[in-house]
Amino acid sequence: MWLSKQLKPMEPAAGADLGVTTIAGDSVGVSAKGEVRNLPVYGPGGFVWLPESGNGVLVIKGGPGGEEQCVAGMKQASPPDGMLPGEIFLFAPGGASVFLRRDGSLELKGVNVSIQGELSINGRACRLCDC
Repeated sequence: MWLSKQLKPMEPAAGADLGVTTIAGDSVGVSAKGEVRNLPVYGPGGFVWLPESGNGVLVIKGGPGGEEQCVAGMKQASPPDGMLPGEIFLFAPGGASVFLRRDGSLELKGVNVSIQGELSINGRACRLCDC
């Protein structure tokens, strides 16, 4: 009888672990104190990232007992030289990048840059010729 009064219901657990991805894609496997598979990947709205195998990632745990888990991101790379607070630098393996600067400038780099749709430069339509 007294034992039943001593037992408390399990409170929802929350926490995080650092792990390494073992399976790449949009539903990843992560090794962090054991391997867990089929974890969803979460990120900021409007941003899509598919982790590669071997990435160090942050695994967030929630729910009763911490059984609900997801991959939330990975440790940032070193910022590029001259990057200021508030600026955004997006990059991918292979060297492609987009750098949004505080002064309103944009740096776009890539081996091959594809533009789909209408292109305007300084508010004027730009039409490319087939020369």
